[in-house]
Amino acid sequence: MNQNMNNRRNYQKELDGILSSQTSGHVEQTPTLLLHSCCAPCSSYVLEYLSNYFRITVFYYNPNIFPESEYAHRVEEQKRLIASMPFQYPVKVLEGRFEPQEYYDAVRGLEHIPEGGERCHACFRLRLEETAKTAAAGNFDYFTTTLTISPLKNATKLNEIGEELGEKYHLKWLPSDFKKKNGYKRSIELSAQYDLYRQDYCGCVFSKQERAAR
Repeated sequence: MNQNMNNRRNYQKELDGILSSQTSGHVEQTPTLLLHSCCAPCSSYVLEYLSNYFRITVFYYNPNIFPESEYAHRVEEQKRLIASMPFQYPVKVLEGRFEPQEYYDAVRGLEHIPEGGERCHACFRLRLEETAKTAAAGNFDYFTTTLTISPLKNATKLNEIGEELGEKYHLKWLPSDFKKKNGYKRSIELSAQYDLYRQDYCGCVFSKQERAAR
């Protein structure tokens, strides 16, 4: 029953409701958001959209990315984008640990499950739990992730994990389905505008292998 109810939820509508209840004011009165980002292209629209409502810190925690040179390229693109884009409220970046063994430990036994299944869900949980811990330690008002912008990512599962972790760490999870309202299309436009590197695989060694096989 709960799963069916979640499938009927409109996370974009829920986000709109939260944003509409906020009143503009001084920077100090603007709520803070720790935004987990998977990459610069996916974050572009989310930052354009949410920086009108929050003081955002982009949290770049992605130990799943393979190889290390790919990680270095993606994190530098994230920093370059933030330095280039105009924002109503200030946006900062916080780089998390890059310890790939954390990812391999999280997905042990799930290596051969195709992309989009339980292996990806375990990866979501790893990255979102670290985001929640960091948000709690930093007293952020909200936390969320850019991952729901991708048409290939399960927004329902991401929101379920985020809400569960919000309860665990006593935080407010910001619901989202950023692909809605042409969010994914806008991210492509912004990627072209800022000449962003758009990778052709999700990030992990397994998605790279699947891409090569296809």
